[in-house]
Amino acid sequence: MEMTRRGFLAMQAALAASMQARVSANDRVRAAFIGCGARAHELMEAMMAHPQFEIPAVIDAYKGRVERAQDRIRGRRGAAPRVLKDYREALADKSIDAVVVATPDHWHKQMVIEALEAGKDVYCEKPLTYRSSEGLEIIAAARRTGRIVQVGSQGMSSMTQNHARELIRGGKLGKVTMIRAAYNRNTASGAWIYPIPPDAGPETVNWEMFLGPAPKRAFSLERFFRWRCYEDYSGGIATDLFVHLCTTIHYLMDAKMPARVMAMGELYRWKESREVPDTLNAVLEYPEGFTVNLSSTFNNQSSSEASFTFLGTEGTIAVGWGELRYWPENVREDNRWIVESWPRKLEEEYWKNPKVQQEELRHLNKPRLVDGGNVWREEGQDATIIHFWHFLNSIRSRKPYWQNEAAGHHAAACAHMVNESVKAHRMVEWDFALDDIKRG
Repeated sequence: MEMTRRGFLAMQAALAASMQARVSANDRVRAAFIGCGARAHELMEAMMAHPQFEIPAVIDAYKGRVERAQDRIRGRRGAAPRVLKDYREALADKSIDAVVVATPDHWHKQMVIEALEAGKDVYCEKPLTYRSSEGLEIIAAARRTGRIVQVGSQGMSSMTQNHARELIRGGKLGKVTMIRAAYNRNTASGAWIYPIPPDAGPETVNWEMFLGPAPKRAFSLERFFRWRCYEDYSGGIATDLFVHLCTTIHYLMDAKMPARVMAMGELYRWKESREVPDTLNAVLEYPEGFTVNLSSTFNNQSSSEASFTFLGTEGTIAVGWGELRYWPENVREDNRWIVESWPRKLEEEYWKNPKVQQEELRHLNKPRLVDGGNVWREEGQDATIIHFWHFLNSIRSRKPYWQNEAAGHHAAACAHMVNESVKAHRMVEWDFALDDIKRG
């Protein structure tokens, strides 16, 4: 789905109207939540901003989360959802139209495919996959069943990123050959060392439900509540943060996948409850003709650089969270220091050349004003609310949004390439024919 500025404004108007409309019971989309962690609660709020959505059922392996989910939904909608004992109950319920998969990463493939085969549309939080090859299985299942899949990396639904896409596609930057993207933090919570609820224990935490297809381990509250820190359930920084960055880059640049990736990562500081690095750097080379530098550290939260910087031959854009800056290139050739070392006669002849006068002396002839660029700041609906509007629209129209199973597969696969490069201490390549990481 293309999103022009005019289309975005029209969508915002439709969104505002839909949020004020009264919706009949027959016009509602009933979506169950599989997983009720912290991000899932944010998703619930965003989904309930749309009166067309109903949340009839929830499930989580920690009782405290489902209790809070019931409170949250009851407070917004007047009735609490059912609490399920197994996610398959939602898949078997014919009255449920869709599911939101907001579980740890290692569960995604199984739940998404089973939901598709049960006739449900699926909203899956990023990353779509725990391993790259799982993306191909999900793509095949979506095509086989004809159901909608949307991945929850919401930044590309913002007006900021859509305007940045327009600037790039309109040639405002010229040829973009380098992109820098960063995602930095400097807190324990930012490093996923989350506080553990005081009532958490074997009586309130269903350990076997959490483990599912993961390797069997002894009961551990740290693994349960800080699962992003462990390789059994997550790919760490790459699959949690780089996926956001790669999703945006692919969307803005109309790119599919990097041909080659080289990365390094290390654990320097946050060693409590952790296996994955707290600092990660990667270089991605795209066949479309540009290179990406990705970086993330949990040891500094400097805001001196934007989340994304797109460097083009004619201009630059810096894309932050809710802010977009553009400034044009002001290129001036100046070879004086070179030709002043030539014989005097050759230097004098050089300056008499009309082309040299046009390219090198023009800026010295008279005062002029230079375009200093523009700044845009986004106001209005949160991008996650807009992202759910796209999901609702896709369910109704049966036309997937841009961030479908293929886009989700490719964004997650970038993260998997980064992690494989870190572990193998070598460059990793993408097989475009197989649509998977090159092996052998």
